[in-house]
Amino acid sequence: MADTKISALPASTTPLAGTEVLPIVQSSTTRQVSVANLTAGRAISATAVTASTGNFIVGTAGQGVDFSINPAAPGVVSELLDDYEEGTWTPILTTTGTDFTSVTYAAQTGEYVKIGQAIYYYFQITTSAVTIGAATGDVGVGGLPFGTGGGETTSYLSASGWVLNIPSSAEKRGGAQTFARLKYRATANGATVNMAVTDVSTGTNEILGCLYIVRSV
Repeated sequence: MADTKISALPASTTPLAGTEVLPIVQSSTTRQVSVANLTAGRAISATAVTASTGNFIVGTAGQGVDFSINPAAPGVVSELLDDYEEGTWTPILTTTGTDFTSVTYAAQTGEYVKIGQAIYYYFQITTSAVTIGAATGDVGVGGLPFGTGGGETTSYLSASGWVLNIPSSAEKRGGAQTFARLKYRATANGATVNMAVTDVSTGTNEILGCLYIVRSV
């Protein structure tokens, strides 16, 4: 067969199917290899990678973008960004003991963004009626999208519409539970105190905003 210049060959199908074959020399023998096998399982090194269409997809859980090339601060335990998500959740007004007899909501919305182990969450609860009944324990917001996995974290929030002791923060305790206790300051500069069921009115309660850290998911 006469030699043919590459420029004289017919154009390939774009994009390639991956089944096309190329000749390679391996151990002094010319062999064929498919286009798909040229990069399968191999690391890619490039000065820049651009996705003109589609997304960059992580194929293995726990993998992500590794920033370890950058100088690390003392005490750093990871420089891998391996999770990002956005979503919605449904907040509820609840207690650590016997729950309220009933809660009627005029507004009940929640959104969150998870970046690595940081959870930024927004919620609004507006109640039109609360029947306390035999409720006991501390008052809080339930239905949070993640547990903390360990330790405690406190987020500051804004609230209004309470008869007594307007909440100033929400304490998220460790573990898989998805409940945050509402807290208020007993005095202007004093320590925060857990909200009790007697701090809840039968009218409108509005709560907004928070941030907490997930130590394991």
